[in-house]
Amino acid sequence: MTTKTSPESPLPIRTVLQMVGGWIGKLGTVWVEGQITDLSARGGTVFLTLRDPVANVSARVTAPRGVYEAAVPRPADGARVVVHVKPDFWVNRGSFAFTALEIRPVGVGELLARLERLRQLLAAEGLFNTDRKRRLPFLPGTVGLICGRDSAAERDVLENSRRRWPAVRFKVEEVAVQGPYAVGEVTEALRKLDADSSVEVIVIARGGGSLEDLLPFSDETLVRAVAGCRTPVVSAIGHEQDSPLLDLVADVRASTPTDAAKKVVPDVGEQLTLVRQLRDRGRRVLGGWLDREMSWLTSARSRPSLADPVRELERRAEQVDALRDRARRSLAGSLDRAGDSMTHLRARLVALSPAATLERGYAIVQHPSGDVVRLAKDVSPGALLTIRLTDDRLSVRALGPDADDSPETPQDPPAPAKARKPRAKPAAAGRTDADQD
Repeated sequence: MTTKTSPESPLPIRTVLQMVGGWIGKLGTVWVEGQITDLSARGGTVFLTLRDPVANVSARVTAPRGVYEAAVPRPADGARVVVHVKPDFWVNRGSFAFTALEIRPVGVGELLARLERLRQLLAAEGLFNTDRKRRLPFLPGTVGLICGRDSAAERDVLENSRRRWPAVRFKVEEVAVQGPYAVGEVTEALRKLDADSSVEVIVIARGGGSLEDLLPFSDETLVRAVAGCRTPVVSAIGHEQDSPLLDLVADVRASTPTDAAKKVVPDVGEQLTLVRQLRDRGRRVLGGWLDREMSWLTSARSRPSLADPVRELERRAEQVDALRDRARRSLAGSLDRAGDSMTHLRARLVALSPAATLERGYAIVQHPSGDVVRLAKDVSPGALLTIRLTDDRLSVRALGPDADDSPETPQDPPAPAKARKPRAKPAAAGRTDADQD
């Protein structure tokens, strides 16, 4: 419901305060959680401030002494509590406060359960994944350090780092590391160092303590701020057995502040020893390589081809002459053998030639077609045959098988103009009379 007012018709302040009191009274009783600060008691009333563990918000709470003393264990400054409150607005003073009806300290078991639920939530978002963690620089020029004011953790980090590498520089941010203001101050210092381009790594260090003392380093706001940093972050909270959520989200987790100094800054003595070892190793490797190359060069220079190059040329020339003479002998022998083979082949051809047979007095009888007469029955009487002799050929006509082969006695002397050729004896079966020219 909206009340209409104007400069001409304003409401009295008492009316407005009464309206505010009525609105607040409609809230009823609620359970709230927070951290106790500014605890004090006067008479039968206990006054305290209930601060939000994440945001910079607080509210005044008044509790009857009996309600406060009924809480077991009795809460003190810095304790986390759950309070059943009723909002009150005092119209006469225009002030607001809560009246506590019941106070319950938050036990360790409940805190651990809450931290486990928060850890599972952040792990599901991937804030603890190893693939998002960055490597620390080998030798950072400037290291950002977030620690308590005049704390032992600060001295451990500074002294051990400078003992290992005297030239290292630090930017120190001293903040509250426990209590209601710790989360805000640590987060603000982290953002300040992350924005500084000269800072190459940030160390968040704190000594050991109880679970309640280390709760700020498991706060969701601080954990998300570390996850969003562009600069690598090293967590050095408490001792080895302490494990706040900051250890899981940081790029590197150190068990103690002293261990953080060892992880962030290299030891100058160790590095000089390593350099010396590597230099000696390089010298041995290079010296061995040079020795092997010199041995090879000496061996190469002692070879005959380099010791007496002319002798090698002469030896090669002798080899060429020997190969040439060998080739000549081989070729001459091959030619001689080929000539002998040709002579033998020629003699065999001559021996097997029909001409050689004819020279021994044989003749070859052929049909006019050129076929050789092999059997007497293949020749018909009166057939014209060709007789091949060594120097010439004769054409004859075959006689019958019963013809007289004695020479005819001429009745009359032959005409002087014509001379009769002697009768040729056929080589095949059957007798023939020679044709006259």
